[in-house]
Amino acid sequence: MKRVNHVYKNYLLLIGLLIVIIFGGFVISSANRQVSAQTGRTKIVFWHEMGGPAEVALNQMVKNFNQSQSKYEVIPQYQGSYDEAVQKIIQTHGSSSSPALFQSFDISTAQIMHTHYATPVQKFINQQYYDMSQIAPAAKAFFSNKGQQLSMPFNISQPVMYYNASVLKKYHINLPSKSPSYSEITEIAKEVYQRSHHQIKGMTMEINGWLMEEALANAKTLLVNQHDGHKGTPTNIHLNNPTTQKYLKWLQTNIKNGDFMNYGSGSNAAANEIAGFMSGKVALFFNTSAYISQLTVTKKPQLGITYFPHPDGVKNNGVSIGGASLWIGNDKSKQVQNGAFAFIKYALKPQSQANWQRATGYLAINHQAEKTATLKKLYAKIPEAKVPAEQLAAAKPNDANSGLLMEGMQYTRQLEQTAMETSYEGKNVVKTLKSVNQQMNSNLKRINRANNNFKPQ
Repeated sequence: MKRVNHVYKNYLLLIGLLIVIIFGGFVISSANRQVSAQTGRTKIVFWHEMGGPAEVALNQMVKNFNQSQSKYEVIPQYQGSYDEAVQKIIQTHGSSSSPALFQSFDISTAQIMHTHYATPVQKFINQQYYDMSQIAPAAKAFFSNKGQQLSMPFNISQPVMYYNASVLKKYHINLPSKSPSYSEITEIAKEVYQRSHHQIKGMTMEINGWLMEEALANAKTLLVNQHDGHKGTPTNIHLNNPTTQKYLKWLQTNIKNGDFMNYGSGSNAAANEIAGFMSGKVALFFNTSAYISQLTVTKKPQLGITYFPHPDGVKNNGVSIGGASLWIGNDKSKQVQNGAFAFIKYALKPQSQANWQRATGYLAINHQAEKTATLKKLYAKIPEAKVPAEQLAAAKPNDANSGLLMEGMQYTRQLEQTAMETSYEGKNVVKTLKSVNQQMNSNLKRINRANNNFKPQ
């Protein structure tokens, strides 16, 4: 009997505990509902791909927006890499778990556009008479089509050339011009290598398809037909052109000179490249302007920055931007979509953009940000940080420097990388490009067939 009573008491205790848990959960749930009801805020779920310091800066921007008004509450949610996020966005559209606002990288623009899953921000621009003249033209151009702004540029960078001014001065080598040519860079790289008694490599170029595309853009060369996709769906890629050949042969020349350091490709390439530059093993390298914040943590070496190079005898056309933009999902209510655009407008305010550039290295795309005390102080401390912004402002948008509006860009860039790797090995440039170009076009035809856009040549 005692054992039965003991079991019975334990049973009662267990029931009581469950009641407490259930009731407590109900109270907490009710409290949350009450808070939501009291605030009356419209929830804006925001998917992004920013990690590290950029995520910290983004969360702060969201916090500032939420505190600046009482109508909307933006809820930022990290979604992993750009590629991962795009697939999640497409797969969840139309469901309760899809985001109202999402960040998507530059080369996914055509893919997102063709899904028809987003409301073009042009709709809100027109309705609210938003002044787009304050936004950098080159940044706007990448994310627009046929006069319509599809999404709003956000975390934007430019490809630039970094140089170790301390090394160049030490060996009495002239600093590069603001907009250097290929031959000018080759001469500097050769002098660094020779005067350092082969202790310092002159230059490096990461094996990265984006950089190859920038070389074409800066020479005003189109990669695909339909005006790089801005006038219609591309049906032909022309990578095997004189500009690409000249670019790869220029790199081969420096490799043969012995002054070139090959850091390869992949996730570790950029990190090793930066480490080699900071430790004085290589004097020049080319990559995104977003690395400025990493390169200026210390004052050594003295950092120099120029525009991305252009071929000899060709005027620089201006390069395309890198980074991502903000899109508004069309599966949400009008109120929620308006809230998403309200945050976009806040994110592009001069002070928001100035804070963003200072914290992340991405460029402030609102030209009014230049007038803020934040950027004035930054440029006074690091004058070189202004160079990428000047390059962005100087570019006059045209089809060649406004990005590639084409699906399948991830695979296209893999093949561009293959072309660079093969060329670095000393293989014939023309034959390499011809082979890679065939693979690119085969892939493009498959994509167009799948999209019912295939048009026989």
